[in-house]
Amino acid sequence: MLKSKSIGFTPVSNVFIEKYMPKARGEFIKIYLLMLKHNISGELGVSSAILASTLNLLESDIMNALQYWHDLGVIKLSKIDNMGNFNIEFIDLNNDGYDTSDKQVDLLEALDSNNTKDMLRDIEVLLGRPLSPNEMSLYLNWQKEFSFSSELILILIEYCISKGKSDSRYIEKVALAWHDQKITTVEQAQNLIKKTEDKWINIRKILTYLGINNTDIMKPQQDIIEKWLLMYKFPTEIIFKACDICFERLNRADFKYIDGILTNWNKNDLRTLEDIALKDNKQLKNTSYQKNNSYTNNNNSKKTLNFNDFEQRNYDANYLQNLERQLLGWDNDD
Repeated sequence: MLKSKSIGFTPVSNVFIEKYMPKARGEFIKIYLLMLKHNISGELGVSSAILASTLNLLESDIMNALQYWHDLGVIKLSKIDNMGNFNIEFIDLNNDGYDTSDKQVDLLEALDSNNTKDMLRDIEVLLGRPLSPNEMSLYLNWQKEFSFSSELILILIEYCISKGKSDSRYIEKVALAWHDQKITTVEQAQNLIKKTEDKWINIRKILTYLGINNTDIMKPQQDIIEKWLLMYKFPTEIIFKACDICFERLNRADFKYIDGILTNWNKNDLRTLEDIALKDNKQLKNTSYQKNNSYTNNNNSKKTLNFNDFEQRNYDANYLQNLERQLLGWDNDD
């Protein structure tokens, strides 16, 4: 009987690498490669939970990636039942008519354009260093692949430098994010930058209030703060109030505890400091009433019994004399 043996590597189509990978998010690429590995190895029964656990991602991230690759025609999702189960078929990308020779910009030809040379020269001034041929090709490909204008590319690089990031990998990451958000005009880019800066101004305020340096924040903490600001839409004064309560009760900053407070306020639609104060006063009154009611009930149950609490009866002297004679047996004839 022949025994199957894993080939020990996973072949990846050049079409995927050259056409699809540059535009995709890093998490989506990792998910695709891991699924491809399981498929090549013949490992059946791989679930979204297994993929999420292996890559330390959420199952929702896995499903978003699958839908992304399905929409691009890289894989085919087929629903099996109504329980959320499905089959994944990998499409042969070598048959999609993609010509890898057409992808890369001809750098020498592009440099004949004065507009292109001016843009690359401006980028070098912004970065304070000469560009490598790979960097030149990268920025020029954005014009072709992402429909980025020269002005938009300069704004993007300017924005990255303002954040203290000038390496090409970070700049490319921002470009991919803008492309995912369908940013194609200068106005859209400026609105996005303003929105992002406003968000970070508030994040820095919250971190300062908590006594945390901006450079010390981790991604999970950033996600929690963004939930407070963007999902719950709480102003910073409400978040500060939750921080104060956390400090009073725990004597330290605890993101999960603060998140629990704000989640409860959001659930109860408490949007202002006045709403919170009214809610606290109502709870205080209810607690006070319950304590007083309990005290009253306890006092009533502990009331002492006195002799005078029983019903008193009046007896005349003759009745008592006769009763005494009967008890002593004096009324017998013998």
